[in-house]
Amino acid sequence: MTITCCIRYEIDPFQKAAFEEYSKAWLRIIPACGGDLIGYFMPHEGTNNVALALIGFDSLAAYEAYRARLRADPAGMANFRFAEERRLILREERTFLRPVVA
Repeated sequence: MTITCCIRYEIDPFQKAAFEEYSKAWLRIIPACGGDLIGYFMPHEGTNNVALALIGFDSLAAYEAYRARLRADPAGMANFRFAEERRLILREERTFLRPVVA
């Protein structure tokens, strides 16, 4: 069964440009580490402090292997530090979803 990891970010609305820079870095890092990146989504209208990321995996085991690769990846670790040092992310939630099939 395939799963999608939905990451909901509560971001500092005064640092949206920096969060977008952070997100753009993941566009190359996530696929290199084995995630099927569906996309990062920035606030546009309405709520100005919520962003989303959607990443697909073949299974929870594949997700766990991806997380291990991500923690060992120099570019991934640098991007985590970028966000932490600038305090871009106020809160982060992960939800794992499965597709509805007929």
